[in-house]
Amino acid sequence: MPQHVTPLPPVLSPTSTPSPSSAELLDFVRRTAADQDLVDSLPLDPEGRTWVRLDGPGGSEAWLIGWPPGTGTGWHDHAESLGAFATARGTLTENALAVRLPASGWKTLELADGLDRSRRLPEGTGRAFGRHHVHEVLNESTDTHAVSVHAYYPPLPLIRRFSRTGAVLRLEQVERPEDWQ
Repeated sequence: MPQHVTPLPPVLSPTSTPSPSSAELLDFVRRTAADQDLVDSLPLDPEGRTWVRLDGPGGSEAWLIGWPPGTGTGWHDHAESLGAFATARGTLTENALAVRLPASGWKTLELADGLDRSRRLPEGTGRAFGRHHVHEVLNESTDTHAVSVHAYYPPLPLIRRFSRTGAVLRLEQVERPEDWQ
């Protein structure tokens, strides 16, 4: 006579945690951006961006970043990582492409019309994004520092940096974690 066996539910080891979703990353960056003591603790440089690494949820990589007036990231992506960021002070502008780029095998792409997206992110606002998201983040203020919180999962394996002239996007550099840690 066949026996019926009820499978046991999966068991997570004490050290394993589920991967955070983009919504959970967004919740984390919003809550962290609201921590005024943490935001005030970031040393600000009048000339260049400053950053401090934070413990993100579920093994994610997180950063508190200071943006002097007129600074930005340039066009880049975060490879296979999901991400989110929120503005803690000031206003940031995100310019993004509404297209998923090939992960490899190209140096120059001509972008179709209608792919550009732009949004302003004043203090207290944030946004999440998926894998292969290509964007640039700017502090367009001429006189005010901005501060933001960013989180990525899995921790960034690399960042691809691009230059852009009109509709032409060109891969310029690939950075690895040792380049920014």
